[in-house]
Amino acid sequence: MLQIQLSEDDFQYDVYTLVKAFFPEEDVKVSIGSKELSLENDKLLQVQYEEKKVTVMIRENGHLLAEGSVSLERTERKFKKNRLKKLLYEQLSKVSGKQLPWGNLTGIRPIKIVMSMLEQGKSRREVERAIRETYCISEEKAKLSLEIAERELAVLQTFPYKEGYSLYVGIPFCPTTCLYCSFTSFPIGIWEKRTGEYLAALYRELEYIAERMKHKRLDSVYIGGGTPTTLSAQELTSLLSFIRQKFDCSSVKEFCVEAGRPDSITKEKLSALKSCGVDRISINPQTMNEKTLQVIGRQHSVSDIIHTYDMAVAAGFPTINMDIILGLPGENLQDLEHTLKEIGKLAPQNLTVHSLALKRAARLNIQKHFYVQNINAAPEEMMKLASEYAKTMEQLPYYLYRQKNMGGNLENVGYAKQGHIGLYNILIMEEKQTIIAAGAGAMTKNVLKSGNIIRVENVKDVANYISRVEEMIARKEEVFKNHESEM
Repeated sequence: MLQIQLSEDDFQYDVYTLVKAFFPEEDVKVSIGSKELSLENDKLLQVQYEEKKVTVMIRENGHLLAEGSVSLERTERKFKKNRLKKLLYEQLSKVSGKQLPWGNLTGIRPIKIVMSMLEQGKSRREVERAIRETYCISEEKAKLSLEIAERELAVLQTFPYKEGYSLYVGIPFCPTTCLYCSFTSFPIGIWEKRTGEYLAALYRELEYIAERMKHKRLDSVYIGGGTPTTLSAQELTSLLSFIRQKFDCSSVKEFCVEAGRPDSITKEKLSALKSCGVDRISINPQTMNEKTLQVIGRQHSVSDIIHTYDMAVAAGFPTINMDIILGLPGENLQDLEHTLKEIGKLAPQNLTVHSLALKRAARLNIQKHFYVQNINAAPEEMMKLASEYAKTMEQLPYYLYRQKNMGGNLENVGYAKQGHIGLYNILIMEEKQTIIAAGAGAMTKNVLKSGNIIRVENVKDVANYISRVEEMIARKEEVFKNHESEM
C-alpha cells in the first residue's frame, strides 16, 4: 500500500491522480491531518502545507527516500497547484525512476491549455517552453500538442462557433457490453421491446430543446451511445426524421452517427442513415485480430468488419471513422501492426487511436487479476506505430484527449485526412461551444460568454430516464432561466 498524508484537505484529487500515474498497480489510501500512520511495509507520501511553502516527503519503512520544498509566494489557486504538482512530479520521478510523457498533467484536455496560450498571442516557441517547464511534458508530446492546437484553431477560425450550438443525442443500447467498457450502455436483448418507450421520452426532451434553442444556429449533430445502430432501420429513420422536422438543420456542417459495432449494422440501417442526411459514421473494430475480438466480448469476426465497411462505402458516406484500442489483453506490437495494415487496406478517412484505460466499472478492471498479465506493457511503442501508420494513410492528428488510468500515461488521438476533420470532436474536447445533450446518461455543457461552463447531467439508468424525462427538462430549463443573459 502507498499512503498519502496531506496536512490539509487541498489539491487532494490532483495529488492522488499523479501518484496513481506513477504507481498504477499500488493500492493508494489518502488521509488528512497529522495523525501518525503505520509505516510497516508501506510507502508514505506526505504533503505539508505552510503559509508560503509546501514540502513533499516520500518514505518507505520509515526511511526518507526523497524530499523537496517550493515557495508559494503567490496566492492564486492555479499557481499553487502548478507549483505543488511540479514538486510532487520531481520527487515521484526520483523515487520511481520514471519520466511520464505527459509530465504532471492529470486533466483530460491538454490541448485546451495550449490553445489558450496561442489565442493569447504567444509564439509557438513560448508555448512549448511554458508547458514543458510548468508541466514537465516530454518534447514529443509538447510538439504534438502544438500541432493539434494549431490545426484545431484553423478549423474554428472558419466559422463563428460562439454564435451557434451543437446537439448530442444518446442511444444507450449495445449488442453486448465489451470487456473494457464503462459507458452508460444496456444490452439491447433486454431492452428491445421497450425501445419505443425510450424514444418517446427522448422525443419529448428533443422537442423541448428544439423550442428552447430555436433562435440559435445549430452547427453539428452527433448521435452516440452505446451503439445507436442497435435500433432498427425503422426506428433510426423515425429518430432522424424527427430531428430534421423539429430542428432547423439548414446550417448544420456535420451530422454524425456512431454506428460503432459491426454486429449492429445492416444494409437497411445504412440506407436509413444516408437517406436522412447523415454524412459521417463510425465503424469501430478496436482490433483486427480474431482471438482478441473473442476475448473482449465482440460477437463479430474480422470478415464482418470488412463486409460492414464495404457496405458503408457502397452506401456513399463521405467520411468513415474507425476506432482501435492499443494494449488490449494478449496483444503485442505485431498484433497491432496487423490491425493497422488491415485498416490501411480499407483506407478510412478517420482513424481514432485509443490507449487502453482500466475504467473503474469495466469488467477488465473488476477482473484485472485475471487479465493483467495479458495486458501489453509497452503502450508508447504502440502509439508511435499507430502514428506512423496514420501518416501512411495520409491522416494527420487533429484532436486529443486523455483519461484516468491510461496505459503508459498516454492519450487518445483522432487522425483525419484533409477535408475530413470532425468538427464535433473539436468542439466537445476543447469546450468551445454549448452542446445540448438528450438521452439517458447525456451531459449538457452550457458554455457561457465568460468561458465558464455549466454542466447539466441526465440520469444514466434507462428506466429512470423514461419515468423522469420531465425532470431532465426542468434541470435544463433552470440553467437557461438563471443564465439567460450569459449564454
